[in-house]
Amino acid sequence: MKIAVLSGKGGTGKTAIAANLAAVCDASMYVDCDVEAPNGNLLFTSSIQKTEPVYVKIPVIDAPQCNGCRACTEFCRFNALAFVSGNVMVFREICHSCGGCVLVCPTKAIAETRQEVGSIAYGTSKNIHVISGAMHIGIASGIPIIKELWNVIEAASEPVFIDCPPGSACSVMESMQHAEYCVLVAEPTVFGTDNLKMVHELVKLFQKPYGVVLNKCLKNEWNPAKEYCVQEGIPILCELPFDQKLAEIQSNGGLVVRKAKQYKNCFSELLKSIEKEVRHAAAVDS
Repeated sequence: MKIAVLSGKGGTGKTAIAANLAAVCDASMYVDCDVEAPNGNLLFTSSIQKTEPVYVKIPVIDAPQCNGCRACTEFCRFNALAFVSGNVMVFREICHSCGGCVLVCPTKAIAETRQEVGSIAYGTSKNIHVISGAMHIGIASGIPIIKELWNVIEAASEPVFIDCPPGSACSVMESMQHAEYCVLVAEPTVFGTDNLKMVHELVKLFQKPYGVVLNKCLKNEWNPAKEYCVQEGIPILCELPFDQKLAEIQSNGGLVVRKAKQYKNCFSELLKSIEKEVRHAAAVDS
């Protein structure tokens, strides 16, 4: 079971929900795909067992071998190559490492070298494998790191909870496109509802089964996010309250399911609801 947890903006509680869902399983894997600002490990008392670098391939030009045909610069849609003063220049920051320039070069003047763009850290916290990806400063895209994280996810036998980046950009799509089910996290505000609409459109585009967790709910207060879910027929998996105790536990770097019995029961029921939705989605597909 591979569950992606998304939100249209940061600060909705996406990371806390993904981490606590992982913690109520008998055994699970939590994967932080928010590689620009990974912070899920702060909620776990995990020890990092190993860290592995992530590399991409970058073109290198053999100037004497180049005949100036410009086939490579014409091929590159990202403008990572430019022909300047009789030489091909490589702009590493915007190269997407597709390798196409190597293939189209008629004189074999282009080779590839490795560039380190980030790392993946592996740790454990009781029953949870904690995997986090992180970009190096100055790197333009975290997608290569997310691809490597998915290699880890695909090999997992336990339930996996994927903490996606906020928003709906390319990194979010890469994080959730192979998930079996998507949990959308929303705040009960007009701004939160607008961001919910954004990720709702995204999961519909990818034809993923999904449900919503409404976080920070206030009793007897207007909840536009809930209204939107009702209007659109979106399953509401759970409504979590705006609770100071919950906030205090998280602020001190803890998992609420390990500190408060009421939240352990709450997230256990949420997990059951998600498992039911996943089984239903699998039955419909078959």
